[in-house]
Amino acid sequence: MVQFENIEMLVLIIPVIIAGLFLMKKGARKGLIISRILVAVLLVIALASPFTLVPRVTSDDNPDLVIISDETDSMELFENETSAELYEALTSKTPTSLVKITGESTALGDAIVQYSTGENQIVLVTDGNSNSGEELEDALQFAQETGTTVYLVQPDLEENDLSVQIEGDKTVTYKNENQYEIVVSQAIEEEVSYSYELYSDDTLIRSGRVTQTEREKRIIVPQVTFSKLGAHTLKAVITPSSSDVDDINNVFYKSIYTIPKSDIRTIGLDTDSPLGDILFNLYDVSSSGELNNIDDKKAIVIDNTHANSFTEDEVQELKDYLNDGRGIVVVGGDGSYNFGDYLDSPIEEILPVVSTPTDWSGGRNIVLVLDISQSTSAHQTLDDILGNALFILNNDDLRDAYLGVIAFGSEGMDVSGGLLFLGTASNLEMLEDSIQTLTPGSTSETSLDQGLAIAEEWLEGESGELEIIIISDGGIEQSYDDSLEIAQDIVDRGVNLYYVHIRSSAPSQTDDYAKFYAETLMDEVGGVYFHIDQEERANIQFEDLEPASEEEEETEAGTFPLIEYNTRHFITKNIDVEGSITGYNDVTPKAGADRLIITSTGKPVLTTWRYGLGRVAAFTTDNGQGGDNMWATQMYSGNNSKLISSTVNWVIGNPREETGAVVEAEDTWYGTPVTIELTMYDEGIPTLKLDDDEVDLSLTGTNVYEAVIDPGSIGIHDLSGYPVAVNYALEYRDVGLNEELPSLIKAYGGSTYTVNQARNNLLEEAQGNSEKLVRDSVSQKIYFLLAALIIFLGEVILRRIREIKEMKKLEQEIRT
Repeated sequence: MVQFENIEMLVLIIPVIIAGLFLMKKGARKGLIISRILVAVLLVIALASPFTLVPRVTSDDNPDLVIISDETDSMELFENETSAELYEALTSKTPTSLVKITGESTALGDAIVQYSTGENQIVLVTDGNSNSGEELEDALQFAQETGTTVYLVQPDLEENDLSVQIEGDKTVTYKNENQYEIVVSQAIEEEVSYSYELYSDDTLIRSGRVTQTEREKRIIVPQVTFSKLGAHTLKAVITPSSSDVDDINNVFYKSIYTIPKSDIRTIGLDTDSPLGDILFNLYDVSSSGELNNIDDKKAIVIDNTHANSFTEDEVQELKDYLNDGRGIVVVGGDGSYNFGDYLDSPIEEILPVVSTPTDWSGGRNIVLVLDISQSTSAHQTLDDILGNALFILNNDDLRDAYLGVIAFGSEGMDVSGGLLFLGTASNLEMLEDSIQTLTPGSTSETSLDQGLAIAEEWLEGESGELEIIIISDGGIEQSYDDSLEIAQDIVDRGVNLYYVHIRSSAPSQTDDYAKFYAETLMDEVGGVYFHIDQEERANIQFEDLEPASEEEEETEAGTFPLIEYNTRHFITKNIDVEGSITGYNDVTPKAGADRLIITSTGKPVLTTWRYGLGRVAAFTTDNGQGGDNMWATQMYSGNNSKLISSTVNWVIGNPREETGAVVEAEDTWYGTPVTIELTMYDEGIPTLKLDDDEVDLSLTGTNVYEAVIDPGSIGIHDLSGYPVAVNYALEYRDVGLNEELPSLIKAYGGSTYTVNQARNNLLEEAQGNSEKLVRDSVSQKIYFLLAALIIFLGEVILRRIREIKEMKKLEQEIRT
């Protein structure tokens, strides 16, 4: 395919043609003008510098290697001669250089970007815990794009170390109960013992002794309250019995800022209901039931209220309230939603649901098994494989399905972390991102059987419609026998199997060879085979599933089990909802709404969305008290009761009072600057002091100021009454090997080695990876110049011959 370096020059063709047409219209010789136009057009094309890309394979028996040695403080747990020994082993065989990273921070990403030239390969000797600079994944992607392969050598871990953190909210409400987690990590997965203490403002509130065998242990500390407004401190201290190299990371500070209870308004609330008990306990509740004076309220809770209770003016007032960035929770019951004439009413306009019954078409589980072997890059099919996966992912008929993604090359790789519900925007976005970032592997192996093995494991025990869709360029002959065996087992279990074969750019014989194996595999097991061209999408038809009846939904008489459909939402991420309800309002989510909690066959119980700048939550069961029947008593007891407070907190958004000067800042780590934000709600000159030293502020928005601070010591610092905690340097937080890095290295074409494996095998793989497909630019300008010259000379010669003939004819006529 011809491309152009200066494609803008082609615009000159237009005036050339216009000039030629003008001359012909004036009576110039048509043949001469046409030939001159062709010559001029060819010269313009040559001026645009046409070229083609010609592929060729290059290789190097002595590849250039760069060893990046992590020698930061966290590496004192590991054998410290690994890099030197590896350098000595490699430098005698191939050009090798050694780069060292030192200090109290690890910027692996920056080092990878700096040394990725495309003419070398990088060997990381590190624990993999990068804590500053470029993100590791972005750096690995950059290296791959430049043609630099990155390998990981994991040094031997010789000593253990423990670190502690506290996780939980910084901004809390006065006298409300809060839950925090003490997180203890160790470098080696071995049995260790330690005592822990948790202090609140220097008062011991929790202690104990723990024996830990896993890498990470979470100690839950519930019912932590603060009885004074303003700044507070939590401090966790661990005292290991043994196996602890450094004690700097055995103490952790968390700053707490206590604010007054949020003001909320309730409409129709039964104050004696379980819902009422929770709201009055956690918030400053005004239960006048009217919509006047709501501007200073953080949220409105509407409980079991008929649509006729709201005039159009009141609904408009609610819309204005939401557009100001506030939130509303609408609780169901026997007088609201489908029982309260909400359908097509003004109040329904702000809700994330419509009051019509949900047609459940769930019960479908799909696994996409995607080919990312090296051949998909060589045959230019990877974009079409990923494109077909995204096409299936966005099929509107699958909004109630679960879907997972597996990639395979030399082995199978879990991409999505299992099956995810497609009915939520967050899950859909995560799956799209996961698919779009897939890159081809570094080997030519295509082990379909490895991908199918993971898919079979995922679907084991699942019910409903089960489907596996393989998308590949068809090069599965190496793993055909193993793939056939596992595919037959999968189909025998009632799974529908599809094979989408993308026709590649390889010679037709190669594609026919791949087609034979792929199509034969499907014929053998009774699967469905698609053979499509590049840029084409497979039209897989998913049959409609029969809606489950109410009787099928109930596992016990009169009960409806609940399921968390979106566990990543703010409301549900730290809550494990358990139990059942005995009734609900039958509604259907609107487009763009998020279903968080549903019954076991898809009836929405908690649905959210954003309306303008505000937030709305539809809780479509009752307040726990009900009228004649109590639907949701289990929703207001035990751990489930946190769902109500989380929902109200989500619609509130910012619980801070919007008066005076409001400061916000995250806790930070020693040596890591932090950005602070000051919002001025009242008139005045903004000033902030950090430990009595004035902070320089910059205006970044309307009445919003920012500054970057870097406190110089570990502990709690005072920011004009607002606390900021500074803990040990990030270098000491993540101890031991980063267990996620090997999969990242593999995803971007590299491999992970132990020290011994690296000495024996790394150079051989580096030699193999030095074989690269290079596309050289070959100029095509000469051909257009020659064509122009031939046309010009041909026209001149023909014209001269014609003139000579005419002259001879004229001489003959004169003689006669």
